[in-house]
Order: sequence, then C-alpha cells, then structure tokens
Amino acid sequence: MAVYILMEKILENETTVVYKFGPDEKTIGKIEFNKETKKIKVLERVNDGLISNEAYEHWAIQKIVRTVVEQKGLFPQKMSVEH
Repeated sequence: MAVYILMEKILENETTVVYKFGPDEKTIGKIEFNKETKKIKVLERVNDGLISNEAYEHWAIQKIVRTVVEQKGLFPQKMSVEH
C-alpha cells in the first residue's frame, strides 16, 4: 500500500519551523524542528487509525532531516513524502 503525506509549513522564525503533516487536509498532526538544537518534537499526532503514528512521525522526521541537509536550512512552504 502506498502512503502519501503532505507537509505544509505553518510557522517559521529564527529558531523554529513547524509543519502540519498527514495523509489529507482533515487528518493532520504537527511537528516542530528547532534550528538551534536540531531537535524535533511532535506537537500533535495524526491518529488516522490506519497507519501508526510512529510511522507518520518517522516519515515526517526523515523529510525534515533531508531538507536541512539538501536545502541548507531553507524550508519550503510545502513538501510531500511518498512511501
């Protein structure tokens, strides 16, 4: 089964970037990346009942880490993950 996750930036400032993420517009969680400490924190879980929250969070974290490396800290407004 293929999984698609949309990530949309909802906040960015000097130290933090926050994305909402999930399989659709109604089923979303929120994840925060601290630019200074390089730590990631899940603010809200997806809870769609089909796929584990840990899987969604893992995929979102992977995308953020890749973005930090590949985009040199520039965070796009929208990103997607396909698994």
